[in-house]
Amino acid sequence: MEMTLTLERDKEFVNQFHYDARNYEWEKENGTPETNINVQFQLVPHDQVPDGKVAAEDTAIYAILTYMIPLENIVLSGMLSQLNYIRGRQVKEQSELEQEEMAQIADPLFDLLKRLVYETTEVALDQPGINLQF
Repeated sequence: MEMTLTLERDKEFVNQFHYDARNYEWEKENGTPETNINVQFQLVPHDQVPDGKVAAEDTAIYAILTYMIPLENIVLSGMLSQLNYIRGRQVKEQSELEQEEMAQIADPLFDLLKRLVYETTEVALDQPGINLQF
């Protein structure tokens, strides 16, 4: 039985976005950065949500995407977040969410990350942007 969540979302937010040239001398001593992409979910108590945004039968949940992506000559890192409202379903523990539901909640953050990486590398490197594949 496949269930899709009824979601309303606040706008995605870029908390941090870093573009750093690779420093291979520094990396020799301190180690090479490794690709790391992590999604976390944080349930938000109703009393911490702006009035009228969430009903008693709804759930407010933050999706937070942190990433470090080493490319050939640069390292991109940062954090993106988005507040989501699951309508008509109360979720008390993150473990109640299926893998597909978590993916559905996080999708806009991955789309934003792909766009940030593509546009930034296109401008910074003056060549076609880098397409991330997830």
